[in-house]
Amino acid sequence: MKRLPALARDLMRRHRDYHELEPLMLLYAGIFGAVTFPLLYMLRFTKADPVYDDLLIRVVATSSCILLMLRKYWPKQLLPYFHMFSYWTLVYSLPFTFMYIALKNGGGTVGVANTLMVAFFVILMTDWRNMIAMLSIGFGTAIGWYVLTDPNPKMPVDYVARLPTLLTVIVGGSLFKIAVESATSRRVRDAYASLAGSIAHEMRNPLSQVRHSLEQIRAALPAPTVRMHDQTIASRSIDTLYRHVSQGELAVKRGLQVIAMTMDEVSARGQEAATLDYLKASEACDKAIQEYGYENEQQRARVSLEVLQDFTFRGDETAFLFVLFNLLKNALFYMPAYPYATVRFIVERGTITVRDTGPGIPESVVGELFQPFGTRDKKGGTGLGLAYCRRVTQAFGGEIACRSVLASFTEFVMTFPVVSEAELEASRQQALADARRQLAGRNVLLVDDDAMLRTATRQKLVPMGCVVFEAADGAQALMALRAARFDLVLLDLNMPQMDGYEVAELIRRGGAGANRDTCLIAHTSEPEHLARVKTTNAGFDDFVSKPVDDVTLARAMCEALRISGQRAQQARRLLAGRRILVADDNAYNRSALGVLLRHEGAQVVDAASGGEALEILERERAFDAILLDIEMPGMDGIETARRIRAGVFGERHVPIIAITGHSGPDVLAAGGAAGIEEFILKPVEPGILFAKLSALLGLDSLAGGDQMEDEVVHVEEVLDDVVQPQTLLDERRLQNYLRIGMLSELVNDYRPLIDELVVKLLGARARNDFDQATRELHSIVGMSGEVGASGLYRYSRELYIGMLDTRQWPRDIAWTERIRELTAQSNRALVEWSETHDAASPPDPSGAK
Repeated sequence: MKRLPALARDLMRRHRDYHELEPLMLLYAGIFGAVTFPLLYMLRFTKADPVYDDLLIRVVATSSCILLMLRKYWPKQLLPYFHMFSYWTLVYSLPFTFMYIALKNGGGTVGVANTLMVAFFVILMTDWRNMIAMLSIGFGTAIGWYVLTDPNPKMPVDYVARLPTLLTVIVGGSLFKIAVESATSRRVRDAYASLAGSIAHEMRNPLSQVRHSLEQIRAALPAPTVRMHDQTIASRSIDTLYRHVSQGELAVKRGLQVIAMTMDEVSARGQEAATLDYLKASEACDKAIQEYGYENEQQRARVSLEVLQDFTFRGDETAFLFVLFNLLKNALFYMPAYPYATVRFIVERGTITVRDTGPGIPESVVGELFQPFGTRDKKGGTGLGLAYCRRVTQAFGGEIACRSVLASFTEFVMTFPVVSEAELEASRQQALADARRQLAGRNVLLVDDDAMLRTATRQKLVPMGCVVFEAADGAQALMALRAARFDLVLLDLNMPQMDGYEVAELIRRGGAGANRDTCLIAHTSEPEHLARVKTTNAGFDDFVSKPVDDVTLARAMCEALRISGQRAQQARRLLAGRRILVADDNAYNRSALGVLLRHEGAQVVDAASGGEALEILERERAFDAILLDIEMPGMDGIETARRIRAGVFGERHVPIIAITGHSGPDVLAAGGAAGIEEFILKPVEPGILFAKLSALLGLDSLAGGDQMEDEVVHVEEVLDDVVQPQTLLDERRLQNYLRIGMLSELVNDYRPLIDELVVKLLGARARNDFDQATRELHSIVGMSGEVGASGLYRYSRELYIGMLDTRQWPRDIAWTERIRELTAQSNRALVEWSETHDAASPPDPSGAK
């Protein structure tokens, strides 16, 4: 008895698993029962009256079957009980109902036939264990109920006489069911084993390439050490790293294509005609040869391309490349045993032939090569690759055939419909017209040290409606970018003195005026897979290979602009609707932080002190993050955080980020103990702020797009002293405010406030009020850093940290005069910079105010 609940659970689990894979069986059973039970009851009136009126039993059975077929209309809270209900319905409607009615009607031929029919139905409806359980429960319950409720129960003689037949049916059905399920299970296991074997076999080559790339990367890295210090890597090693990273990424990409191909073949998924593009046969073959993951250079040397007459056909490049990879892989499979064998790709008009001089294939086998799971002499293979090749070529309107001679050669010939020159020209004109609608009026900077290439590229850009500017080197490009705004920069990578990568890095770090986020396209002759890794890492949006035709260039430009626009929207969207509480005793610091956060879509609530922050939390509560200034008078940020974490506020678990001008270990330890998750050094770098908010709120990365700063620094780096350029102004920071249209407002608000703070600081020094002077200096550090007055920020921060650490006045007796002088110089520089740049700057495209 103790095992009964466990047994019942096991039977119910098997019943659920049996019908979850094919829910239509219960649906059809419900429809059949809902129709059959009333119909059979009506038919009884065409014959002699039966002994027993079974109307009530049939009504219950019919109702249960109707509920069974209406599963999709069940309330969600009842769906977990559906399979339990279906189990009861099958037991009641089949073995119980028919056995009970047969006994009440005195058995007879009809009763015996119905009982046998029920047994067959149950055999079909469930697994063999539940078949035995259902028949036993149903028949047993029917007999018991009949004995208990009938005034004169007796077992019909003819019914009893046929019990051996019924038992035979049940036993035979059980054995048959067990055999069927065993055979099905074996077929499923074989299919899974075949599929797994295919994937394992096909993945061996890309995984070997990944391993090889990792080994080469490891060899290029500097020797390990436990000491934390900078280590240098030779330029040759850097090139090696990039080359092997690109090869590793390419191998992973090909491995994923292997899996996709295998799964597509298993599911027979078709190629959509809408995805087809114009492919040049020679270029597709050359790309396949260049990007295939060879085991070694000797293997690569055996493969060649021969173009007799080039042509264009319609296809999907990714799918077709994999067809060529598969044919090449098959040809190279036998190379170790045939050291002089070669593989040639031959392009003629309308045909592409892959021919190897390997062992050849018997004629009897050739006809079966393109069938799924057909292979020859390849351990671990399933033949899915060639079936996929046929399906892809047919989707392109072509055909593939194999011809082979034993001990001589094997060639696979693909034939495709050739695209006419008229169709190509029409397509070209349409693509250019589409691009012209997106590129007309765009300012494009063309950077290349080769004057002839600049001229050729200009001739492609001008018909698209672009306004083209030229630069002969990186230095000229940066001058142009600092003087005007550009929508897109087409940048040559291989230039003397300053190459394209260096120019891109300077642009992305804010060294090109308002063009930090402009769209960058690399123009390079490097292999595609290698160029993609390098240019992506350098901040490019896309790249085009040299030489490039006008259609390819136009499409790359449109795609790069689209991606850049999506990044900008994504950056703004990630903080949209997020409520953030900013607590800082300095109104200007609160305002500057509010500008950054509101520009990214956040809702900002200000608090001028720790106590006010607690009051707001108690009153409003619903916040997504809290930014706390550490050095606030009265209740500082650490104490405020401690009370938030220990209090009854609904925000006790909300992420807290501390804003601090001093990053000593005591501050970090106390803040961590108070429940502060992250620390950010003043002045707040927007990229760091957004990255930390993104991580704490579980959002995607805010890097790129409309993000104010792209430099994300780890906590340990943030808390170290920031190295600033030795100038009065941080122009990169000012450009950020300029871009969102807030520069003039922040500069105008800053000047009277900073002057007032300096007056208070000098008054505190005259009164020898050390604590007051420290508080005023803290505010000067925060405000000067936020507005971009980097000279004043550096000097005042040095004074502030020294005063905190030593609790003594600065040793420099002229420090007050230096503060006053730097403040005046910074104010003049800010006004001049703002007037010069703000007047020439167009409004922010995001519409931020």
